[in-house]
Amino acid sequence: MKKAPILRDINLEFTGGKVYGLRGKNGSGKTMLMRAICGLITPDSGIIDIDGKILGKDISFPESIGVLIENPSFIGNYTGFKNLKVLASIQNRIGDEQIRKALEDIGLDPDDKRTYRKYSLGMKQKLGIAAAVMENPDIIILDEPINALDDVSVEKVHDILEEQKKRGAVIIIACHDKEELDQLSDEIIEISDGRIINKTC
Repeated sequence: MKKAPILRDINLEFTGGKVYGLRGKNGSGKTMLMRAICGLITPDSGIIDIDGKILGKDISFPESIGVLIENPSFIGNYTGFKNLKVLASIQNRIGDEQIRKALEDIGLDPDDKRTYRKYSLGMKQKLGIAAAVMENPDIIILDEPINALDDVSVEKVHDILEEQKKRGAVIIIACHDKEELDQLSDEIIEISDGRIINKTC
């Protein structure tokens, strides 16, 4: 049985220093598009060009990317700080100071001794956001970043994205809250049935 394509006729160009909001119903293709940009899935046709390098050919994954897609996965018996320290050791680009800043910016205490398994849903979401931005990557992809967050924490997300914009990052977010997505985004990309149906600035 022939499978129908999940994404089709997608032609997008992203510029640094902007927030791109993806809007669409569940199953519209938003998360699949994000996964493709991350290199987590390979398109059957077409290319994803990141600064002149073809994803899946020249590079397996974007070289500088921070991602929060679906439920973040961390080590249950580690603190938030220790979890981020483990992640940071992979690239070895940042030290403790940058990790602490990422946690504080989103409203988490770097010295909190609670382990991840004792975190609330909101705290887990915050840790996922901190992990995505702590290395100041060139590309930041956040799928439903304000899920389980209170109003104060949502404002912190606004501040973090504004800081990353000023730094020149490409930021791509998906959010079911239309009002929040409009506030967070410089450009809205509407997706339906795997196709782009509208783009607004």
